[in-house]
Amino acid sequence: MKTYQTNEIKNIAILGSSGSGKTTLAEAMLFEAGVIKRRGTVEAGNTVTDYFPVEKEYGYSVFSSIFSVEWMNRKLNFIDCPGSDDFIGNVVTSLNVTDTALMVLNAQHGLEVGTINQLRYTKKLHKPVIFIVNQLDHEKADFDNTVYQLKERYGEKAVLVQYPLNCGENFNAVVDVLKKKMYRWKPEGGVPEVLEIPDEEREKAEELHQKLVEAAAEHEDSLMEKFFEQGSLTEEEMRFGIRWGLVKRDIYPIFCVCAARDMCVRRTMEFLGNVVPYVVDMAHPINTEGEEVKPDSKAPTSLFFFKSTIEPHVGDISYFKVMSGSVHEGDDLVNSDRGSKERMGQIFSVAGQQRVKVDEMVAGDIGAAVKLKDVRTGNTLNGKGIENKFNFIKYPDPKYRRAIKPVNERDAEKLNEALQRMHGEDPTWLIENSKELKQMIVSGQGEFHLKTLKWRLENNDKIVITYSEPKIPYRETITKPSRADYRHKKQSGGAGQFGEVHLIVEPYSEGMPMPDSYKFNGQEFKVQSRDVQTFDLEWGGKLVFVNSIVGGSIDSRFMPAIIKGIMARLEQGPLTGSYARDVRVIVYDGKMHPVDSNEISFMLAGRNAFNEAFRNAGPKILEPIYDVTVFTPADKLGDVMSDLQNHRATILGMESDNEIEVLNAKVPLKEMSNYSITLSSLTGGRASFIMKFSSYELVPSDVQDKLLKAYEATQTTED
Repeated sequence: MKTYQTNEIKNIAILGSSGSGKTTLAEAMLFEAGVIKRRGTVEAGNTVTDYFPVEKEYGYSVFSSIFSVEWMNRKLNFIDCPGSDDFIGNVVTSLNVTDTALMVLNAQHGLEVGTINQLRYTKKLHKPVIFIVNQLDHEKADFDNTVYQLKERYGEKAVLVQYPLNCGENFNAVVDVLKKKMYRWKPEGGVPEVLEIPDEEREKAEELHQKLVEAAAEHEDSLMEKFFEQGSLTEEEMRFGIRWGLVKRDIYPIFCVCAARDMCVRRTMEFLGNVVPYVVDMAHPINTEGEEVKPDSKAPTSLFFFKSTIEPHVGDISYFKVMSGSVHEGDDLVNSDRGSKERMGQIFSVAGQQRVKVDEMVAGDIGAAVKLKDVRTGNTLNGKGIENKFNFIKYPDPKYRRAIKPVNERDAEKLNEALQRMHGEDPTWLIENSKELKQMIVSGQGEFHLKTLKWRLENNDKIVITYSEPKIPYRETITKPSRADYRHKKQSGGAGQFGEVHLIVEPYSEGMPMPDSYKFNGQEFKVQSRDVQTFDLEWGGKLVFVNSIVGGSIDSRFMPAIIKGIMARLEQGPLTGSYARDVRVIVYDGKMHPVDSNEISFMLAGRNAFNEAFRNAGPKILEPIYDVTVFTPADKLGDVMSDLQNHRATILGMESDNEIEVLNAKVPLKEMSNYSITLSSLTGGRASFIMKFSSYELVPSDVQDKLLKAYEATQTTED
C-alpha cells in the first residue's frame, strides 16, 4: 500500500443499532474495494470485522473493528462499531478519532433508541452524519417512515440523495437524484445497470434534485450566487457544497442500501470518496495544554493510541492515529504519559484481522503497531520537538455493577491482572478494589457488557469467576447536636494510660456559623474556637474539628491523637460500619495525667467519646442517589414510569424526542442494581438509560430499620 497524504485520507465511523447491518455493510465495502474476494456473513462467523471468538459466539459485534480501503486514489479508514448500547464506549472512542459518521438504519425500524443515543454523541462532538437506510429488501421495510422520522428530527437539512422504487422483497432499484440516474440490480446484486429515470418518476426526481441543489448551494457564497443566476449547479459543485454542509452539520444526506445483496454499496462508496470531508477539513484536536494540533505531515511526530487488543499468535496490538508529523518503522519516540522511550516496530494498515505492512503513515492516518513495550490505551508518543498529551475522549458513566471474585482464590492475582488488561482494551470496564465494601467491583454499561467480560475471563484466561450483587456504599451522619465524655484509664504496673475527652458533635454544612454555646439537659456549655481544622474526607463530606480547650486541661500536643481517634470512628460508622461524614466536633474539656497521659490514651478517649456522642445525635444513614435519564419508545412510557416509581424514583420531568420519550428521575443506587435487565424486559430491549452520581440523601425510616437489623445480624454472626 502506498503512503497516502493527509489531503487524501478520510476517517469514517460506521454506527447504528444492533441488527441494522453494519458488519454486513462493512463486508460489502471490503468486497467492492477488492480487499476480500468473497463476502462473509455474520451467521457463518466469517466476516472480516467480527473476528474475536466472543463475537462469533454471540453473533454480533462486541468490539470496534478498523478496516482501511484504497478507493478512488484515496484512503478511507473505517471503524465499524458495535450497535448494542452496552458497548457505547467503542462508539465514543471511534467518533473521537474519525471525522464523519455513517449512520446505518434498519428500514424496518427507522430511528431506534440506540441510534438516537449515538446521534447525541455525533452532536456533542460536532461530527457530520450520513444516513444509510439498509435492508430495503425486507418485507416490513418502510423507507418513507424512516425518512419522515429523519425530517422530524432534522427538518429540511435531511435531504434525499437516493430513494427506492420498490421497497420490500422485490427491491432491486433506486433513483439517484444527485446523479439523475436509476440504478437497477439483478437478484444477486453486484454491478447495477445504470439507466435513465423512468418517465413516471421524472417529476419527483427533478423536485428532489432541486432540493439537493438548494441544500448544497446554501453553504458557500459563490455557489449561492451561481444558483441564483442559473438555477442549477454542476455535479462537482454540488459535491463541494454538500461537503461543506456536512462539515457544518447543516446537511444530512440519505442513501439507500441492501448490504446483504451488495446493492448500492459501490455508489455509496463513490459518494464517500468524492464528498466526505478530508481530515484537513475538520476541526483540529486540542491537547491537554489547550493548544490546537494541526494534522501537518511536516510537523514533529505525535501519535495518539486509542485502542488496544490482544490476539492469539500475535500478542498486543496497539491502534493509533497520527495526530501530526509522520511515523516510520524504527522511529524512536517518547511516551508523554509514562515517561518511557519506545521504538516503533513494523506499522500496519489494517482490515480487521488482516494487516498490511506500510513504510510510512502521515498526519490524519490510522494504523496499528504490534508488541510495543510500554504503551497503553490513551497514551501519546511524541518525536523530538513536541510534548503533546491528549485526553479528549470522555466515556459515559457506568450503569451496571457487580462484585466479582474467582471461584479459586489462587486465581485472585491472575484475575486482577486480566481485568486491568481488559480495561485497557475497553476503558468502560471499570475495576475497583473497594476497601470500604471489602469487594472487588467491576462496572460497565449493562448486563451483556459484563457477561462478555465473564465469557472472556473464563474462555480466554481460564479463570472461573462469580458475580454477586455489590454492597451499597452507604454513609452515616447526624441530625442534631449531642455531647459526651469518655475517660480512658489503664494501669498495669509502671507507666499507665490516661486520657479524658469531653466533646460536642453536630451536623455540619458548608458555611454554617459556629455557636458560642450549647445547651444539653438544661446545662449550658460555652465554647470558643481556639483552632479550627477542616478535613475533606476521601469518601466525601467533611470533618470540622474545633479545639475549644481553655486553661490547659488537655495539652495541644494530644489534639492530633484525638483527631486520629475520631477519624478511625468515621471510617467505621457506629450504625452500619459505613463511612460517616459531615460532622463538626468541638473538644471543650478533658483531663490528663502528668505521667500516664500519652497519644494512645487520647486517641482511644477521643474515639469512644465521639462514638457515644454520635449515637445520641439522631444518627441517620445516607444513600447514594443517581440522576437517571431513560430513553424509551412512547408506547412504553407508562410501563417505564410506573416501574421507576416502584424503584423509589422521584420523577423530575419528561420530554419528547420525536417518537422517543426522555424521562428524568432521581433514583437510589440500591434500586438500580438490576435496572438494565428490568428495562430491557419491559420494553423488549428498545429502551436505554444513562446514570450519573448526584448526591447522598437520607434513607427513609423503614429502609434504615432494615439496614440496622441486617447489620446487627452480621455482627451477631461474626461474634
